[in-house]
Amino acid sequence: MEIGLLTAFLGGMLALLSPCSALLLPAFFASTVGTKMQLLVHGAVFYLGLALTLVPFGLGLGALGSLLISERGLIIAVTAVVLVILGLAQIFGFGFDLSRMLPGATKLQESASTRTGLLRTLLLGAVGGVAGFCAGPILGAILTLAFGQSNLWNAGALLAVYGLGMVVPLVIIAALWQKMSTRARRALRGRTFTVLGREFHSTSVITGTLIVAVGALFWFTNGLVSLPSLIPTDVQVWMQERGTVLANPIVDMVAIVVLAAIALTVWGVRRRRNESATPQESAVEQSQ
Repeated sequence: MEIGLLTAFLGGMLALLSPCSALLLPAFFASTVGTKMQLLVHGAVFYLGLALTLVPFGLGLGALGSLLISERGLIIAVTAVVLVILGLAQIFGFGFDLSRMLPGATKLQESASTRTGLLRTLLLGAVGGVAGFCAGPILGAILTLAFGQSNLWNAGALLAVYGLGMVVPLVIIAALWQKMSTRARRALRGRTFTVLGREFHSTSVITGTLIVAVGALFWFTNGLVSLPSLIPTDVQVWMQERGTVLANPIVDMVAIVVLAAIALTVWGVRRRRNESATPQESAVEQSQ
């Protein structure tokens, strides 16, 4: 499962940097969002939009896979083959836009272009998770992997982590956008190269190779079951023990109080900034 989650996270990162729309979202957020605190808020809302679209897909495919659990051998074979095909399609630059299969996607895109503020960010997330010609094979691969899990919650977790893989680099790049040199931005976009007269893109080749490798692993490890865990067993036991400690009403109350304190602090800082800005604006108006 850890390999699947890692693949989903990397897939989200590479989808953000896909050739068709490389760095468009980070550039948009950097130009429209003000302070870094606002960027974090918009990043969280963007992720919520992603999750609202992606996670139900994962849950549905996981449920379908669980219904066919008696045919696990067939599921593993089909999943592995589809992953390899999608990986090769990504390498050679073939793509498709899954948003065309989503009812109401066009209306959501139109609404996102006309709205402002957090609502626009939410709608961008809802559409951005499934839109994109170049990112289509990547999302298709993660959805295929979710189906191969044959488990409702594991499949939903894969899509949630895929969305997280998009949001984390999005927020980081947008925060550093003004400080990044042209060379650094160009490096993030990747580059094209030619082999035997055919043009390839470095990001697509890396992504496709990753998908093909996961497809091969899925086949040779019985759906990633026989693959050694990335997290040692003793560490997993330690995490489970700590998890039982966190599942405590007192811990929940402390967490709520801390979150409330953070929210009040942010609200107080913003209010003071607004109050300090108001006299300055008034002074400017009087001077005019």
